[in-house]
Amino acid sequence: MSPTLFSPLRLGNIHLRNRVVMAPMTRNRADEAGVPTDLMVEYYRQRSTAGLIIAESSPISAQGTGYPFTPGIYTESQASGWKKIVEAVHAEGGIIFLQLQHCGRISHPDYQPNSAAPVAPSKILPSGQVYTYSGLKDFVPPRPLELSEIPSVISQFECAARFARIAGFDGIEVHGANGYLIDQFLRDGTNLRSDAYGGNQQGRMRLLNEVLDAVIPIWGAEAVGVRLSPQNAFNSMSDSDPMGHFCYFTEQLSNRALGYLHILEGDMSGSVEPLDYSEIRSRYRGNYIANNGYSKISAENAIKNGRADLVAFGSPFIANPDLIHRFIENIPLSEPNSDYFYMGGASGYVDYESAPAP
Repeated sequence: MSPTLFSPLRLGNIHLRNRVVMAPMTRNRADEAGVPTDLMVEYYRQRSTAGLIIAESSPISAQGTGYPFTPGIYTESQASGWKKIVEAVHAEGGIIFLQLQHCGRISHPDYQPNSAAPVAPSKILPSGQVYTYSGLKDFVPPRPLELSEIPSVISQFECAARFARIAGFDGIEVHGANGYLIDQFLRDGTNLRSDAYGGNQQGRMRLLNEVLDAVIPIWGAEAVGVRLSPQNAFNSMSDSDPMGHFCYFTEQLSNRALGYLHILEGDMSGSVEPLDYSEIRSRYRGNYIANNGYSKISAENAIKNGRADLVAFGSPFIANPDLIHRFIENIPLSEPNSDYFYMGGASGYVDYESAPAP
């Protein structure tokens, strides 16, 4: 009998009660020190019926920060704030991973120690502007990381993984997607290096591999996931051969027996014709999370035919804290108000109503 969206699944020793994943979504509700707030405790508690919550991307250092009011995971107070969230989710029977993020060039000197330039694989300026605590500002040219500095970046991921363990999370997701530092190394539109961390696919993947080598001993491979986005143009990203390159990355990750591989399929704007993601999925021996624009019906079909083992939903979880109940009972979904996605406060965050019980 084929599994359904509501069938249980195991990630190593972790038991998921269904295959609906709450995707990581930045909501900017931490305090200015990056400490998670009580409002965040309620937000995640409300959504704890998801088979797996992947909590929003959490900067691994001051250097890795790129947005205001994002919850970090590099100080004891940040870990203590996350611990309240984890305990609330666990009290409801939920499972929660934390996504570890380094923003790389998608930052600004306002966030950086000593007002330094943001770091990146290469000195390529992203287009657009960045939100800071004093308003929108133009991106600045990033500073290419020196070879001697890369071990420090890996150490930042390692320390963050330890803090996530202290906070009580069930696992971690390494953010290699959406135009942030690891993605900047993976894709040849942003990585022009000629040293060991650039050039061919093996070189461009070296940073991700070394990060995994650092965090897996802390967590065990089955409690570590990786998120990739082969086509997403968000944050001025591009790649000359996304299918060829990401099939290679996927095959290499398949050898690690990770908890899962999480793929954002296509482009978040919907302006790019998606690749044949069944080809990328076929290269991965393990749990595959599909993400980007899935409905209940398309998610069911993906799981039934083996195209995915789990499906991650983003904005539906914002407006429907009881998304699992609505899916099971075929109750229409509420629509999120995008005006409140990043505004702070309770409105458009914890005030969406659940559907009445049948």
